[in-house]
Amino acid sequence: MAEHAAVNRRVVGSSPTRGARPRKNFGAFSFMPHSVYILKSSLVCKYYIGSSANPIRRLEFHNTVEKGFTSRYRPWEIVFTIEYKTKEEAMAAERKIKSWKSRIMIERLLHGEIKI
Repeated sequence: MAEHAAVNRRVVGSSPTRGARPRKNFGAFSFMPHSVYILKSSLVCKYYIGSSANPIRRLEFHNTVEKGFTSRYRPWEIVFTIEYKTKEEAMAAERKIKSWKSRIMIERLLHGEIKI
């Protein structure tokens, strides 16, 4: 039986499959407290969900950035924050809220009717 290489070196772009993506390592930032925050536009009824070690600084960024979603609906105000022990926990909570894709669910969270 002949052995075959996992990679065809004669074909451009050929590479072995790697399976699931490895988890990102955030280094020291991984163990710093991070918050999930929800911003509400003062102009229209739009929400923005994000996570950061410094939500106040991020709010300032969202209110001054020249491009992107947040630039179209400013000014923004922080209407919700919740702190987590690690960046990974905060990012998981952020993804969960974003997966709802529902203003009603976000407003239920803001009113304390549901928890993350």
